Amino acid sequence: MHQTDSPDDSDREIVEAIVPLEAAGKRFDAALAEMFPEFSRSRLTEWIKAGDALLEGEIAKPKVSVRGGETVTLSIRVEIETRGEAEQMDLDVVYQDADVLVINKPAGLVVHPGAGNPRGTLVNGLLYFDPKLAELPRAGIVHRLDKDTSGLMVIARSLRAHASLVEQLSAREVHRQYLAVVAGTMVAGGTVNAPIDRHPKDRIRMGVAREGTGREAVTHYRLREKFRNHTLVECRLETGRTHQIRVHMTHIKHAIVGDPMYGLLRLPKAASADLVEMLRTFRRQALHAEKLSFVHPVTGVEVTTEAPMPEDMQNLLRVLREDTAQAKL
Repeated sequence: MHQTDSPDDSDREIVEAIVPLEAAGKRFDAALAEMFPEFSRSRLTEWIKAGDALLEGEIAKPKVSVRGGETVTLSIRVEIETRGEAEQMDLDVVYQDADVLVINKPAGLVVHPGAGNPRGTLVNGLLYFDPKLAELPRAGIVHRLDKDTSGLMVIARSLRAHASLVEQLSAREVHRQYLAVVAGTMVAGGTVNAPIDRHPKDRIRMGVAREGTGREAVTHYRLREKFRNHTLVECRLETGRTHQIRVHMTHIKHAIVGDPMYGLLRLPKAASADLVEMLRTFRRQALHAEKLSFVHPVTGVEVTTEAPMPEDMQNLLRVLREDTAQAKL
């Protein structure tokens, strides 16, 4: 996928992409919706009808079937896409250039403004840091972290970077590595391959779906450190579903410590007073996005960034180590 400026219309940008072979047989509008999830289906359909979304350089109807391998050309009018007020915020910038920005998000920071969070979100801070981000969908945010998950996020600063990063995420080419402290002592690493969907009764929660339903979700995990009744695991996302690691760890009976939605407070027998206090007061899921790698949208060079574990999780590990050592005496 690549982007060029139109010489005839300075307020438009041209994005080209190849229809994936696995999209063969799908409607043109449906294929576009999968290729460009940052734009709504209705907007893409409007562009098709207006001739701003071409298939092999020709105007095509939304319902025409694609075979895979065709070139799609979008002529995108640059306009204010993001609604939100700029707000000064101390962002922990790990990497930046003209096209991309990587930040280390602290736990407790909401990513997108909403009905209950119109201000104080990452989007508000990004719009202050770089006002031009208002011209991009979702202020350049191409993936998200839950409010109480800390760690790395990549933000696009140009339309060409946005298109490239979305494509890399869709093609599972972005390496996203997390650290999680889970309940129970794991014996070995493994892979959780279980589809995820909305909970049938509680629309805020997600859950492992019935066979044949939900969206594919794959999480690979390996052991980083074992404690008396807990385990520090390294998780690598192959897909990026909402609450994926939290749901998958709960599914295999190793819920993340402190998870208010999917975990239960477990106080191990004979736990030290310090560990009991730590587990009772750890108010967020012990989950941190520690490593993020992607191919730079312009240079083609791989960019790898890392963020150290935040202090609250470091303190949790310290107490777990002390409890484990005490149990061996």
